[in-house]
Amino acid sequence: MQTSRTIAVTGTGMYVPPHVVTNQDLEKLMDTSDEWIQQRSGIKERRFIQGQKGPSDLALEAARKALDMAGRQAQEIDLIIFATLSPDYYFPGAGVFLQQALGCGTTPALDIRNQCSGFLYALSTAHAFIVSGQYERILIVGAEVHSRSINLTTEGRDVAVLFGDGAGAMVLEKSQDPGRGLVNIRLHSDGTYRDALKVEYPSTRQSPMISAATLEAGQQFPKMDGRLVFKHAVTRLPEVIHAVLAPQGLQPDAVDHYFFHQANLRINEAVMKQLNQPMHKSFNNIDRYGNCSAASIPMCVDEAMRAGRIKSGDLLCMASFGAGFTWGAALLRW
Repeated sequence: MQTSRTIAVTGTGMYVPPHVVTNQDLEKLMDTSDEWIQQRSGIKERRFIQGQKGPSDLALEAARKALDMAGRQAQEIDLIIFATLSPDYYFPGAGVFLQQALGCGTTPALDIRNQCSGFLYALSTAHAFIVSGQYERILIVGAEVHSRSINLTTEGRDVAVLFGDGAGAMVLEKSQDPGRGLVNIRLHSDGTYRDALKVEYPSTRQSPMISAATLEAGQQFPKMDGRLVFKHAVTRLPEVIHAVLAPQGLQPDAVDHYFFHQANLRINEAVMKQLNQPMHKSFNNIDRYGNCSAASIPMCVDEAMRAGRIKSGDLLCMASFGAGFTWGAALLRW
């Protein structure tokens, strides 16, 4: 996708629940260690939600911050796009939860289920709506509550130690500056590997959707072929980054900041090495928040923005890889 008309980010926001869960806390629940977790993932701690709350509650806080930065009221938003793999309900989607909480009247709300790549799919969808003229101003959100669906025992440790809860948001508007905005975006998927990272139940492929037997077998918990995911991530991410840069005649050196989905710090290090880029150009917060799936990229961008690391005119590359397999990259001139 390339176009002479594009969109700009006018506001960003993020929110994580206050309850911190360290690697030492997990040592009390399963046979693991702080050293083991850090060596394999780079994670030191993550946040877990508490009380009767869900991803839309986290999204609300992130959205308010993004709207405040953009100088916009919720009622000025034309569309909400909510990316998540952990919605509040099986249905309806999480987008209407956020729409109601923001007080947006009858503003349409759209959910996107592309897991860890969900935010880039949301960004691409928002771009299409805005440049087509259908909408002028869109709020996109990635929010996850993983802590309620992971197996916090030794049996589930390979997956459970990786995930946390959090939300990130952006306000997108038509770019008024021809030198600013979304430059290019590429999205991909390959369903051949759909079983390499999955939560199988509840499933409408079975009757009943979930049973005592499936619960007893732990099939409601995420399962992952970690080696296969790692292998494909470190192959596909450099490929798609080069693909998103090539039409502009750019090389990886031209990018000022890389924002990867925070799945595993070792993946991000391997990708930066393949791109021949120094790690300081890659903003990572996985050590503090773990893998927040669709929320990871907007959380990173918001933290970097508020820390003063992103300057006007900087070129940002956002890239993700996740279940499906799905992956993608976007190039944005700040």
